[in-house]
This record gives sequence, C-alpha cells and structure tokens, in this order.
Amino acid sequence: MTTATIPTTTEKLTSKDFTSDQEVRWCPGCGDYSILKQVQTVMPELGIPRENIVFVSGIGCSSRFPYYMETFGMHSIHGRATAVASGLKVTRPDLSVWLVTGDGDALSIGGNHMIHLLRRNININILLFNNEIYGLTKGQYSPTSHIGQVTKSSPYGAIDHPFNPLALTLGAGATFIARSMDRDPVHLRGILKKANEHIGTSFVEIYQNCNVFNDGAFEVFTEKASKKEETLFMETGKPLIFGQNNEHGVKLDGFKPVIVNVADVSVNDLWIHDEREEMKATILTRFFDDPKKAGHLPRPFGVFYTEDRPTYESALTAQINDTIKAKGEGDLDTLLRGRESWTIN
Repeated sequence: MTTATIPTTTEKLTSKDFTSDQEVRWCPGCGDYSILKQVQTVMPELGIPRENIVFVSGIGCSSRFPYYMETFGMHSIHGRATAVASGLKVTRPDLSVWLVTGDGDALSIGGNHMIHLLRRNININILLFNNEIYGLTKGQYSPTSHIGQVTKSSPYGAIDHPFNPLALTLGAGATFIARSMDRDPVHLRGILKKANEHIGTSFVEIYQNCNVFNDGAFEVFTEKASKKEETLFMETGKPLIFGQNNEHGVKLDGFKPVIVNVADVSVNDLWIHDEREEMKATILTRFFDDPKKAGHLPRPFGVFYTEDRPTYESALTAQINDTIKAKGEGDLDTLLRGRESWTIN
C-alpha cells in the first residue's frame, strides 16, 4: 500500500503552540473543553508541522473546534464537512486532516456523506462528539437519542430507534473504529494517537456530556461508583475483563457473549481481544444495551477494529499517473466540449 507521506518536524512544540487566540465559547462545564485540551496536548507529540494540519468541521457545538486550534481550519456547512475534508485530502495528501463533527451533523443531514467517506477509506481522522442531543439548536432529539428521551422536539418521548454509530461505521467499511469519552483524558489521548497512526479513515466516537440539554447521559460510564462495573476497556492481546476488582470476564458461547466470574474459569476460556478480527468487532459494537436493563453487557471502550486497506487518494493518484503515462496530458477544453456539438442559428 502506498500513500503520500505527511511531513514531520523536529521543532519542539507544546500544547500552547496549538492554542489559538480565540475565546473559547462553549457553555461552562461542557465536555468539549476536555476534548479540546486532549487534542491540543496530543498534537505536539505527532511531530507534524502546524502548517500541515487542518481541522474541518460542519455545524454544531463541536464545529467551533477549528477556531480554537492554532492550525489551518475550515468551518464548513451542516453535514458536508465530510465532502470538504475528502476533497482537501485528495488534492493535498501531504496534509493531516482532522474532521470534527457531532451526532446530528454526522449522522442526520450528513449521514450519506459519512458512509461514503468511510467506504472510500480516505486518510482522514474523524472525531464524532456524541452527546445524544442537538446542542447548538437548543435541545432537540438527535439520531443517537434514546427511545423515550424527552426533548424540546419530542415532549412525549422520542419514538425513533437510535443509531448505533460504531455498528453503522463498521457496516460502511471503516478501517479504524474506536470509542473513548471526554471524562477519561488519558484514555482519549491514547486513542487519538492510535487514530493518527492509522493509514486510512479513522473513526473515533467520543462520549461528550452536554450539561445543559442532556446532562448525565453517560454518567454511568464516567462516575467512579459505576464506571468499573459498566465499562469494558479493550486492549489487543488481553482478556475482556471488568468490575471493581476485575472479577468479571467475557467469554464466547458460539457467537453469544457470556459474562462469567474470572475465578471460575481459565484465562484461556476468556475472550482475548484482537482488533483485527472483524466478526468479533461486530459483536462488540452490539454491546449497546441500556445500562438500566437487567443482565446488560458492559459498554466497550478502545479500538474495536482496524484493517489495512489502500486509501482512496493513493488509488486515485496511481490511476491518474497511469493514465498520463498511457495517453499523455489531457486537454481540459476538449474534455469540456465533449464529442458532440450543435450549431444554433
């Protein structure tokens, strides 16, 4: 697999070098502040010159992001950041392109663009801020809102079945799928680095608390009292275990995941995570139960799946080069005129 190389730099940068002079204007307590801080912290460690980094966004609270990064950026239109970022990366493969979007922007008006970006495998990093609500437009239900969720546009409870974002992306052919959260900065920074290292489309879902319109949507996964019982942090080569003292494990009974007591089974009986196994990744994306449901499965965090596949821009560049070699440089005027013409008296 060949792809354009993104330049590197030996210049010593810090998070302050990636902090713009713009006033950060999110609601006090918004989870976006934490995500911004982690991105600004990770950027210097990537060794990429700032002039080769671009943040692209659509419309939504998360879409203010490019203003706050001291890099190049584009604030585009609702749902179409995927198209803008795709065009940018294809024409400038030497750029490190980061697409920042929300659950409404990416999965509602932008849903069609998103699935095609994923299947094409353009070398872009997608950060999906999922707060299960429309925040910027003041609290309407979104494609990830739960059934029964009361919002300004669903006063009697939402009746739409919600999207499972990672199941959707895996079905669309994504080559890197991961999940993290705003309130676990160490984990989030690690996932951001892995996403950057992947050659191809990286999709990172980030659980992000909207403390104004959907406060506490993910607190069962973030609060100290419940986090260890409700979350499953995955690492390739390690068994799937969780619990206050890692006393619970996951094993497969055929294709059915079963929760067991670690003390009652051999380590060899437990599910050992391997992010290269697509079928098992499919099962993991379906660990999507309501935490209030009896016998529910824990919610996984980490890298679900990764795959090596040629990128769209590398294939396009090769096709252009092969065509030029075979037929020579084209003539744009001739191409635009086509082979048919009419004379109008």
